[in-house]
Amino acid sequence: MIVRPLPAAAEERPLPEWWGRAAQALLLDVVRRSDERLAAELHDDNGLRPYTASNLLGHFEARRPQPEQTYTLRFTALTAPLAGLLLAAAQPGGPLAAGAQVELDYLPFRIEAAHFDPVAHPWAATARYDDFSAGHLLGSAPPRRLTLHFASPTTFHVDGRHLPLPLPEQVFTSLLERWNAFSPLALPAETRRFAAECLHLSRFRLNSVPVPLKQGGLRIGAVGEATYTASHYDRFWLTALYTLAEFALFSGLGSGAAYGLGQARRLASPSRTSD
Repeated sequence: MIVRPLPAAAEERPLPEWWGRAAQALLLDVVRRSDERLAAELHDDNGLRPYTASNLLGHFEARRPQPEQTYTLRFTALTAPLAGLLLAAAQPGGPLAAGAQVELDYLPFRIEAAHFDPVAHPWAATARYDDFSAGHLLGSAPPRRLTLHFASPTTFHVDGRHLPLPLPEQVFTSLLERWNAFSPLALPAETRRFAAECLHLSRFRLNSVPVPLKQGGLRIGAVGEATYTASHYDRFWLTALYTLAEFALFSGLGSGAAYGLGQARRLASPSRTSD
């Protein structure tokens, strides 16, 4: 969605440095208006969440959104009931439709446009689970190399600690867990083993970025691009990895995807500056 802040009374209170929590709250509020039971399930679920909500993306001055600027906000859904609800909410007259007013951290915004087509916006799309692998299963053999773009800080919870580096095993384990949690067709658990043993980080352009948390804490995550290369070619396992890489656009990965971390998508090829 493209949103624009509306004029509001001057406030002395500090505004969020990270708007992902406010975006998550907006998503849950929209769900609650249509289906209180589903909203309660999403709010109380401490496991993998069937959605993502992005940070508010755009230019800020002194941490404040500017009325003359537009900002991007993105929601995804991994289950049919939630996807249907959000699609309906973005139709004319709905709470997420163009022209509707929403609140983020109690500040008013107007929705300028809601996109679902990647032609309109590179981070917009709709798909069924069987769409992800169809191109690789029915088409030519997948290459041994794939590239992911990490658009927001990405970190993984490993052995009680956070690992702010998108290593192959962590990336594809995270995607596999989300896929198998919500897809009607599970991928083999051995996909993780292939990623850990046969996939290597071969090129990268990454930066570490801190994300402010509650009570003054910070979480560090990686943003940028990473290319992974298979040392052993196997069409079946590479097809599984490409399926998960395409799925990343919707699922996010790592810790905190429900409030803006781990936004990622597969790139057709790495940028020329990613050596």
